[in-house]
This record gives sequence, C-alpha cells and structure tokens, in this order.
Amino acid sequence: MTVPALTAETRWRCTLCGNLTRFDVTRTARVVEYLHFDLAGDSKVEETEVLAETVESVRCRWCNAVDQVELVDRPGAEAEAAEQA
Repeated sequence: MTVPALTAETRWRCTLCGNLTRFDVTRTARVVEYLHFDLAGDSKVEETEVLAETVESVRCRWCNAVDQVELVDRPGAEAEAAEQA
C-alpha cells in the first residue's frame, strides 16, 4: 500500500483506531548535511538539505496497524490558507 504524502494542510489519521498523533515512520532519505566539527572533534549538523525522501511504512502506535493511514485536514488549515491569500 502506498502511504499518502503529508502536506501543510493535512495530517495522518489511522483508519482503524482514529489515532492522529503517534506513528512510527520508516523512511529513506537522501540528504546533504553541513557538519561543523569543534576542536575536540565532536560534530554538529548545522544545515540539512533533503534531496529525496520516501516514506516506506507508517505504523500506528495505538493499535499497531501498518500502512492504514488516511489524510485528513489539519485544524485551522483553511483559516491559515485564507489569511495568506
């Protein structure tokens, strides 16, 4: 099953139990990261550019259903879109 992609106006909802907030997401990403090393050799990622990202699966933390998510509107998404227009 294909996992629906999130947008700024949508979020996932488990179709089996209704969960909106807790998911384990397995994804593959190609990124370019700018690493800053301090003098001790410890590194910190200061910038990340995502070149490509694929969501492989989504598991609901409440009922353990795998890839049983649908897209629903985020609360207030319509109001935010109207304000930006």
